[in-house]
Amino acid sequence: MFGLGGQELLLILFIVLLFFGPSKLPELARGLGKGMREFKKAQADLEHEFNKVAESTETADKPVESKVAKEAQSGSEKKKS
Repeated sequence: MFGLGGQELLLILFIVLLFFGPSKLPELARGLGKGMREFKKAQADLEHEFNKVAESTETADKPVESKVAKEAQSGSEKKKS
């Protein structure tokens, strides 16, 4: 996790405890949790939008190709008649 070992994390948590005090730690953890949750939600929404756009372009391309092929085929049949 970010190249930090257990001892480094404990030292950082101890410094945070000294800096903010024990009464503010739950509030900080809640805020951090909410921020991470919102970030993950925004990331998932963005991925969903990208996938939706990619799927819509794929489905939009397929009918155009088949439509062009059908028009070309019907045009060649008309010429034969």
